[in-house]
Amino acid sequence: MTCGEVRAALSALFDGEVAELSAQATEAHLSGCAACRTWQVQALRLPDLAWTASPPDLTARVLAAVAEDEKAARRARWQILRFAVGAAAVIQLLLALPVLLDGGSGPHASREMASFDIALAVGFLLAAWQPSRARAFVPVAAVLAGCLALTSGMDVLNDSTALAHETGHLVALVQAGLLWALGRTSVRGGARPATVTP
Repeated sequence: MTCGEVRAALSALFDGEVAELSAQATEAHLSGCAACRTWQVQALRLPDLAWTASPPDLTARVLAAVAEDEKAARRARWQILRFAVGAAAVIQLLLALPVLLDGGSGPHASREMASFDIALAVGFLLAAWQPSRARAFVPVAAVLAGCLALTSGMDVLNDSTALAHETGHLVALVQAGLLWALGRTSVRGGARPATVTP
């Protein structure tokens, strides 16, 4: 009879199961094997040790990891919004520059609107570069988007213009929304990456 067989029999007895070895054979082995007697004592103490053992408190570590993940997600959203505001500004510049630089062949009002669009695009680029300033531009962008939506709607209803010609004003609505989201993220996002100040 081996120690492994005796320990398997003892384990079965501890669990209330039928052991493969008789109680007499097990006792005979234990009387002559100090290692199995030590194993038996330690096995009998295991339930008490399980109740008294205190697992490490990982609460602080888990909460810190969750906070770090949230911070990384906010930073990613912040960067995406910065890029989107900057990209919308570049598109606006690319659309306005040809009108401004057409050599005077277009209507005067068109060149004035192009100048206004370029100035607005520069403001959006500044907000993308320094998001802490985004909130200051939100009222201007919102008023512009609202006025363009109102006048475009009136002109389409009066048949002064076609709906297809007014879809370009959707850019102003998108920009206002992006700017508002960037300003909100910049304020609520906590610590942000440093930006270069002029």
